Amino acid sequence: MANGRKCLVIIPAFNEEGSIEQVVENVRNHLPQSDIVVINDGSKDRTSEKALSCGAKVLDLPFNLGIGGAMQTGYKYAHMKGYDVAIQVDGDGQHDPKEIEKLVNALEEQNLDMVIGSRFVERSEYRVSKARRIGIVILSRVISMIVGYEVTDPTSGFRAVNRKVIELFSSNYPQDYPEPEAIVFLHRYGLSIGEVPVGMSARSTGESSITWSRSIYYMVKVLLAIFVDCFKKGPLPKK
Repeated sequence: MANGRKCLVIIPAFNEEGSIEQVVENVRNHLPQSDIVVINDGSKDRTSEKALSCGAKVLDLPFNLGIGGAMQTGYKYAHMKGYDVAIQVDGDGQHDPKEIEKLVNALEEQNLDMVIGSRFVERSEYRVSKARRIGIVILSRVISMIVGYEVTDPTSGFRAVNRKVIELFSSNYPQDYPEPEAIVFLHRYGLSIGEVPVGMSARSTGESSITWSRSIYYMVKVLLAIFVDCFKKGPLPKK
């Protein structure tokens, strides 16, 4: 519980046996009263076994669905169990659990529906490759233009959402590379989004799935999806 709200930390994980125990333990140390669910996204290693060994609830997907499918599974679970707040924390150790409180507090204090932990709101020591930084800047400018306010870190997966967004994402969530598209998706539904500055680290183990070739696909796919979203209309989710 955080400020009387029932909170769930969702940790999507694919072949993260080297980091998942530490991530779960760090989350528990900083949010001892919140629940933790690890979405094991068809891992071929001992991710599921190690997450279970440190007390996390684990949902094992039969094969790899990707981050979108894994997170939608987490949101479905959060909706089914009646959680008020859901927080996404990646399983690779990049997100610092001590920053979660900032995200959760901003939901209430700023009356927001989703809060993004941004690496770029303030000057930070976090470094990304030149190619990835260019991609983030392009997405930032396009999305900021669409929503009408600045979004500095649209690819950040460090996020907290309220019950309304949990319900919406449980039934409809972008798939391949969902983070940027989800911002435009929520904007289309008239929901409010904000950012708070956070520190992040390089992944502690393993390798990123985003290669140079996948980066090109990422940019084309996400930009097309964003532009398509701009022309869609739909009913607001029921309260």
